[in-house]
Amino acid sequence: AVLIKVDAATLCGTDAHRWMGHLSEEGGPDQPFIEPLKLPYTPGHETCGTIVETRGAVTDILDQPLKPGDRIISSYSHCGHCYYCRVTRQTTLCPQNTSFGHSHPNRMMGGCAEYHYFPPGGTFIRVPETVAPELAASAACALRTMMHSFEQLGGIASHESMLIQGCGPLGLYALAIAKDRGVKNVMVLGAPPARLAVAKEWGADHVLDLTKNEKSADRIAWVRELTSGRGADIVLNCANSHALPEGLRLVRPGGRLVQVGVSGGADVAVPPMLFFRGVQILSTVMAEARHFYQAVEFIATRSKQFDFKKLISNTYTLDTLTDALKAMSDFREVKPLILPRAA
Repeated sequence: AVLIKVDAATLCGTDAHRWMGHLSEEGGPDQPFIEPLKLPYTPGHETCGTIVETRGAVTDILDQPLKPGDRIISSYSHCGHCYYCRVTRQTTLCPQNTSFGHSHPNRMMGGCAEYHYFPPGGTFIRVPETVAPELAASAACALRTMMHSFEQLGGIASHESMLIQGCGPLGLYALAIAKDRGVKNVMVLGAPPARLAVAKEWGADHVLDLTKNEKSADRIAWVRELTSGRGADIVLNCANSHALPEGLRLVRPGGRLVQVGVSGGADVAVPPMLFFRGVQILSTVMAEARHFYQAVEFIATRSKQFDFKKLISNTYTLDTLTDALKAMSDFREVKPLILPRAA
């Protein structure tokens, strides 16, 4: 176990959804990994900090010793001995997986605070000095999730096109990975214009503003026009659960769709015949320790190609955290930085 002094915390859409009560407060067989929200709680699951105390000897993911003064992020803890940990090696599905920024008896497991406790069972990733703490924090959620999604996709052929639904942190990081891996034609569908401007700067081949194209039929026509009438070979839904039916219409027959963005609300209705198109549907749940490591390495080695600081849209302090959460829920921020001090 490790106690860190928080250097930076960042917020993502999940923090806003949880704060607004959009995520279910019940677990159950369909959503066993969503813990009931009990007030008070400490928000923030994207945290980078400096070690101030350890319980026992601790090492990083490369088995190098860690000590007070080292800056780290941490993957989520898991039990290490259940079916998902040992047999399928899907530790994000471990029933005892413990993520941060939710409801815990230990309220020091949230990033919007001065100190953060990382429990046993997780894996620590050392942050290079060249990586700003706010970027390391953002890598601890949106980017590591996209690393997991691209791993699920597997190989991407040189001729394949990709559509990204949503241009928040998930969508923008997906774009960066796609361009880094040489994807031929990357289309981004989202809003507001400020986020689309970052997408253009990072190399998106085509962007479409949702606020000016409110009809689903127009968006589908746009994608098919750019893909010889077929639809995208790959669709990454980085928006929300309710964008899935449209995503199934945007992907070509026999293509691949990865469902990444998750939101609460009513059940998602999908016309049955959409499943008669041979589309492979994948679903990303958080990330394994290796994806946290890959995310930090990506930030450290790709900063010349992508200005990752464009993701940090504003800076808040602990006494203005409510303002940051409200701004996220209103889509006025891309990724707010929360500093562990009062103004």
